[in-house]
Amino acid sequence: MLGFGAHQRYYLYNGCVDMRKGYDGLSGLVRNELGADPLSGDVYVFFNRSRQTVKMLVWDRDGFVVYSKRLEGGCYEQLSGIIDGKSHHINYQHLVMLLSGISLVGLHQRPRYEMKKTG
Repeated sequence: MLGFGAHQRYYLYNGCVDMRKGYDGLSGLVRNELGADPLSGDVYVFFNRSRQTVKMLVWDRDGFVVYSKRLEGGCYEQLSGIIDGKSHHINYQHLVMLLSGISLVGLHQRPRYEMKKTG
């Protein structure tokens, strides 16, 4: 079964990406621009300049998977004003809202329990 869930970590790339890039080009951006390991299982989210196309890159045990969507109308929200650096960690619920056209600017989430990592 393919899909995403709250158990994964998501990172928005803060920049415009040429959507002709495939597995190798996107994984190269993760490694060279973000200094991250594209084989980690984390999901990396990329947008094009017009914010009409999104691609998500993830390693799935034995190979890369690229999910892509092009909007026929409208565009995805630009978050560069609230993102510092080359990437930004985003939780699954906020990513779903972003991809659904819900504005994240001014969004306030009520506190929830988070398990503390030990070690």
